[in-house]
Amino acid sequence: MMNLLTVSDLEVFYGKVQALQPTAINVDMGKIVTVIGPNGAGKSTMLNAIAGALPATGSQTGNVLFSGQNLVGVAIEKRVAVGMSLVPEKRELFASMKVEDNLLLGSYRRYQAGEKEYADQMRVVYDLFPRLKERRQQQAGTLSGGERQMLALGRALMAKPRLLMLDEPSLGLAPLIVKEIFQIIQRLKQTGVAILLVEQNARAALQVADYGYVLETGAVVLEGAASDLAEDQRVVDTYLGLTKK
Repeated sequence: MMNLLTVSDLEVFYGKVQALQPTAINVDMGKIVTVIGPNGAGKSTMLNAIAGALPATGSQTGNVLFSGQNLVGVAIEKRVAVGMSLVPEKRELFASMKVEDNLLLGSYRRYQAGEKEYADQMRVVYDLFPRLKERRQQQAGTLSGGERQMLALGRALMAKPRLLMLDEPSLGLAPLIVKEIFQIIQRLKQTGVAILLVEQNARAALQVADYGYVLETGAVVLEGAASDLAEDQRVVDTYLGLTKK
């Protein structure tokens, strides 16, 4: 299996406060890798550092290799251009714009690059999310929480990413919608895109992932095949409760 993303010795600071200790993770092509852990563990910080989306108060050291290219110091727009797409925790949709226009914005980089078929992913997105097709003329702000998450995922897919990074996709959603979102994440894997999934819902994340990392207080404390982590007593006791159902 060919490696797509290699992160090594990644550290993040906010001023003098260390938010992420030296961290190493890998994502292979076409695989789902999850990072689980409690709130405040540094999961989103790690994801934003990889994506080049740290706030101005943050600084980072270490290496972020994507297909062998070191992206440290590279702007987020150029990271998108080489095949990275981030779906942020807050989704950051344009509420007053139509669903379809939000999706088209996801392919803007491809349009700028002169790709004639820059909107060709629209069919893929509508196949994955039929509800978005039904609501394509609605304003994004009128969608339900689950539909907004679908729109955020769809917009990221419009860029034709090789790596899709998801920050807490289940946050604030009802249990039935969470189940649907994770079913969609499983289907996304069939398209060949690799996924780096940051998630507090450890049970759901480990069910869809191939490999996992446990992050606590800014450090990776455990890693392994997702199926093994789901059986690890430390993970069961801390994140999955008393049963493994």
